[in-house]
Amino acid sequence: MSNLTVAILAPPDYAKDLGKKGTANDITFYNLKKGDATVTFVEPTRYPERLSSLFYAVSLSDRVVLVVNEINASFGESVLMLQCAGKSAGYLILKNYISPDQIAPLIKGTVLEHYEVLEEDMVGLREKMLEIAVKQTAHQRAHETAGKGVVPVDAHFNVKGVGVVVLGSVAQGMIKKHETLNVLPTGKTAQIRSIQKHDDDAETAVAGDRVGLALKNIESEDLDRGFVLTNDPAIKYATTISGKVQLVKYWPAPLKEGMVIYAGHWMQFLPARLEKVIVDSDWKIPTLTLMMEKALVYPPGARVVLHYLEGGKLRVVGSLIIE
Repeated sequence: MSNLTVAILAPPDYAKDLGKKGTANDITFYNLKKGDATVTFVEPTRYPERLSSLFYAVSLSDRVVLVVNEINASFGESVLMLQCAGKSAGYLILKNYISPDQIAPLIKGTVLEHYEVLEEDMVGLREKMLEIAVKQTAHQRAHETAGKGVVPVDAHFNVKGVGVVVLGSVAQGMIKKHETLNVLPTGKTAQIRSIQKHDDDAETAVAGDRVGLALKNIESEDLDRGFVLTNDPAIKYATTISGKVQLVKYWPAPLKEGMVIYAGHWMQFLPARLEKVIVDSDWKIPTLTLMMEKALVYPPGARVVLHYLEGGKLRVVGSLIIE
């Protein structure tokens, strides 16, 4: 079985005809299953009010469907978010007589430049995504099951008779039933009591799988969204990170020390203060040092999307590659 996670950036409830509604809060999941293929559609329910809602949906996704029914600020912000997150696999659905020629200059030079334009056909979209999920199964088995597992937590709760359950998507590698995982950035560990994928019990889960994990040896209050379950010693966590930044081309002025921006990685969206800004020749490619109250969990060389929530219309700042 292989799961494909697809971000649906569209008017509210657009994905309701694509799958069965699952967990809903600031992001809403819709689940589709046919044979061994499964697709998880995720909508940013609280966007544009909450920029974090858009980031989480994009961060979780393997593919993106951007529905353009109006060329407005939300469209522009979605383009910037997808570019900063490096989401190069996606599709455009154009509505209200918007033509590819109209948006071509707006996406030129971005990851969206090569998105495929699709007709609006919900049945066809479901079938297309299921087909991709089937095709990627062999690739996953060959490439992405190797290595230690990493599961960023997006929800956690207690279930009577079961105990602590977390929901998340496997970001890399493989996890197995009965494995003991580190709970980062805490010093705690938890054992996997059971694994469920789309309501079916499983012995293992691999990169891309949407999972529900029943855990032993930990309490729900010990967990938080953004925490990471892993047995990979390469995964780090720190309250101070540094790296080279590529600011979005519309960013109006150099970043200043003391600014508070938000660092997004996996299911984390953390406030961070700019401790140091180093500019060589181009102020749009500075080297930044960020300090946070809560530790960021990340693999070596991670891409972090930077956001500025006090900036009015322009809220996506750029992307940082951790040194």
